[in-house]
Amino acid sequence: MRYQAGLMNTTLIDEQTREAEIEAIKQVVASVEHSQQNELPDEFVGLFRSDAIWTTGHGKRLFGRDEISAFTHRVLPGAMKDSTATYEVEHVLFIRSDVAAVKVRQRYTTLSDQSVESVGSPLYVMSKEDGRWRLVACQNTEVLDS
Repeated sequence: MRYQAGLMNTTLIDEQTREAEIEAIKQVVASVEHSQQNELPDEFVGLFRSDAIWTTGHGKRLFGRDEISAFTHRVLPGAMKDSTATYEVEHVLFIRSDVAAVKVRQRYTTLSDQSVESVGSPLYVMSKEDGRWRLVACQNTEVLDS
């Protein structure tokens, strides 16, 4: 796993603070995984800022928490009946001390034998607001074999 300080505006954060922020970001990604695996649309939607932008793995663009909620409540229930997904933070780039670009490795596996069905490469731009990291602009991209 790689981490990069990036441009921190005029505020630099020390190593201990940076590691704590990375842990908090990883917890948000773990909540994405938990809400997806357990088909909990309200938990998933609660991770987003109200004006968030989300582009699904198939290119559907959703603007704002209300649109994200309507879509998620429509597609998530039943989505994990044959497969599940895992999420791993691969890279964190702090754009500022309260804004981070987070690269995630997403793996969809079958429930029966855990063989990998597909791999995704989401990018989550997150911001820290009121002490909590939130999803702000997210793009989920399926990885195709070349």
